[in-house]
Amino acid sequence: MRLRSVLCSTASALCALVLLNACSGGSGITATSSGGKPLVGVDYPRSDTDFWSAFIKYTPEYAKQLGLSLKTTNSQNDVAKLDANAQSLILQGVKGIAMAPQSTFAIAPILAQLQTAKIPVVTIDTRPDTGKVYMVVRADNRAYGEKACRYLGTKLGGKGKVVMLQGDLASINGRDRTDGFNDCMRKNYPRIKVFGEATNWDGAVAAQKLQTDLTAHPDIKGIYMQASLALSGTLHVLRQEGLLAGPKDKKHVFVVSNDGIPRELKDISAGTIDATVSQPVDLYAKYALYYLKAAIDGKTFKPGKTDHESTIVRVRDGLLEDQLSAPLVTADGGRYGGVPSLKSTDRSLWGNNLG
Repeated sequence: MRLRSVLCSTASALCALVLLNACSGGSGITATSSGGKPLVGVDYPRSDTDFWSAFIKYTPEYAKQLGLSLKTTNSQNDVAKLDANAQSLILQGVKGIAMAPQSTFAIAPILAQLQTAKIPVVTIDTRPDTGKVYMVVRADNRAYGEKACRYLGTKLGGKGKVVMLQGDLASINGRDRTDGFNDCMRKNYPRIKVFGEATNWDGAVAAQKLQTDLTAHPDIKGIYMQASLALSGTLHVLRQEGLLAGPKDKKHVFVVSNDGIPRELKDISAGTIDATVSQPVDLYAKYALYYLKAAIDGKTFKPGKTDHESTIVRVRDGLLEDQLSAPLVTADGGRYGGVPSLKSTDRSLWGNNLG
């Protein structure tokens, strides 16, 4: 029913766009600001996490640097709202749209709408399961899971029990991080038992499922959180169970997070958690807008190394992804299972530079 509703609303938006163009003598809506800057739209997927709050902060800064005029919306993790926001941005005359759809299987009708309107799309952090976009800007999410696996596998000496607090398996990110972690564990640490728990990117759900696992298996010694939104709940549960102990304490449960928010970096330095994978949220904002500007200027790209220390890969026919660097972060900056890490105090990390 939801997809049918989205398709119907898509058709309505296109009709409205056609009528509006007709009323303006066929010239369409102007797509530049009063200062002559190209007008682009950015849909924020949510604003209730530190990670996406940082993205919201960086976006207007990079729009200004790149000479773009900006319209923004917030879809609040709801594909129906994303559809409505896309229609609104079309009617406001944007020449390109960046979005970060959290449910990557349900956005094909929205992408089809924008393709019909000849509005290029850049997706940030996530990649659509189907449909075409101009560029995907994200990091290798399978590598996130593998880096967490290597760290925990090393710290646990290749044996024991760990909980993986997954994101949403309707999202390519949740699936990639899960597959990367599980495949690495099976191949390299077969004596480690993994309890996978889907959380739908919900911190309260993550805490409840962790509590259940710790009650059933009090000998769990590792936790991999696929997103920092589970951090507060995880620490609360560990404290409640008497397991929030320092790294040298026998009761210590090793915790690996994912995002690189300032709190994670401080908690690593304090010994409250042990590691994270730093998603480059600042670069997500920068290169989402960079590629929108490139699309407006008629530029094209092909697979290979970029001039900003990343690699463009062809995911499937007609879909390119710029995979930005996302380092493992630890207290000591050591190597774990062959994976290098940065110290949590490293000033190159965006989480240490967020004003």
